[in-house]
Amino acid sequence: MPAEDPGTYDMICKADTVGVFQIESRAQMTMLPRLRPRVFYDLVVEVAIIRPGPIQGDMVHPYLRRRQGLEAVEFPTEELRAVLVKTLGVPLFQEQAMRIAIVAAGFTPEEADRLRKAMATFKKHGEIEAFRDRFVGGMIRRGYQPDFAERCFQQLEGFGSYGFPESHAASFALLAYASAWMKHRHPAIFACALLNSQPMGFYATATIMRDAREHGVEVRPVDVNRSDWDCTLEEGRNGPAVRLGLREIKSLREADAVRIAMARGDGYATLRDVWRRAGVPVAVLERLAGADAFMSMGLDRRRALWEAKRLGDAPLPLFAAAEAGSLPGDNRPPAEFGEEPLALLAQHAAGRGHPGGLPFPEPVPQGPPLHSAAAPARRPGHDAGGQPGRHAQQPAGLRRRPGTGPSAAGHHVGGHLRHAGR
Repeated sequence: MPAEDPGTYDMICKADTVGVFQIESRAQMTMLPRLRPRVFYDLVVEVAIIRPGPIQGDMVHPYLRRRQGLEAVEFPTEELRAVLVKTLGVPLFQEQAMRIAIVAAGFTPEEADRLRKAMATFKKHGEIEAFRDRFVGGMIRRGYQPDFAERCFQQLEGFGSYGFPESHAASFALLAYASAWMKHRHPAIFACALLNSQPMGFYATATIMRDAREHGVEVRPVDVNRSDWDCTLEEGRNGPAVRLGLREIKSLREADAVRIAMARGDGYATLRDVWRRAGVPVAVLERLAGADAFMSMGLDRRRALWEAKRLGDAPLPLFAAAEAGSLPGDNRPPAEFGEEPLALLAQHAAGRGHPGGLPFPEPVPQGPPLHSAAAPARRPGHDAGGQPGRHAQQPAGLRRRPGTGPSAAGHHVGGHLRHAGR
């Protein structure tokens, strides 16, 4: 355990405990300024008292009144003083309940252990109720007042809802103090470790970041040229600064973040550079753009989104070949003359050979000749049957656009007139 630090206890007394183990809940924060822990055992009590058992057993307010000097601390007998002196006469722990049963109610150690198991069986109130007559009757036989004996048993009944053993509370208090000490002494390290452990605790990432800034920590945004998957520490103006990791971007997979970090090298120059070198989908780039992760390139969220949407589904192989220092091509030996058309064109461009030597296929006949017997020649202005055509005066090679002839115009005019006469 770190040496007890007054500054750490001052921070705890102010309920400045966002992210501190066990004492970060709203209920604990409400209790801390009232209980005002100053030594380690105060934290043990703090951890144990804000539980359903002590609350339902009416132990919280009596303890606070006695701690604040508003109520006298009295013990009916010296044997109970020895059991309850550390908690100001209020039973807060399961071990204390067992000791009360032994010294005040005459339980044997075996019976006290069965009582402990009944208290540890949370939400099964019927089991501890079976000890009422034995407990209250034993205290009355030993000279305690009936109302005091009944009040003691009611307090023990609260443990059936949830009460801590003292050893459990001490272990939790040690972790609570260590995390509070780290937050007080090294807030940047504390915040960075807490962010990398999310989701956990009571508070979201935004709350932890805001609390870190309130403690003088510089929190730097996510950036593809500087962020890893986890949050990291960087040299800041007034000590370490927290660089947010790519894990803080919603729906971003760790595998994609690792690929971006590994392909980074000396840094990315453009958004297209990230897409080409890391090989991540455009959807990943859009998530990065939405998180303002391209600010080091001079791209705000809007411009980065536009840049991402201009990209295709995958980088072209040409870029990968350029990265490798060579261009893609046909690695087979050169073709002989006349073997491949592309090879012949290449030889012609170099002054060797002629395109006429290309092995073009022979044309395939598509029908009988125009002037054969099977297809008599047409007379100008006549159709295939030798009859005068409707467009006999139309010059050869010209075609009238559909719907522009005289008949079509009359049809349209007539149609308009018919519609107009309806």
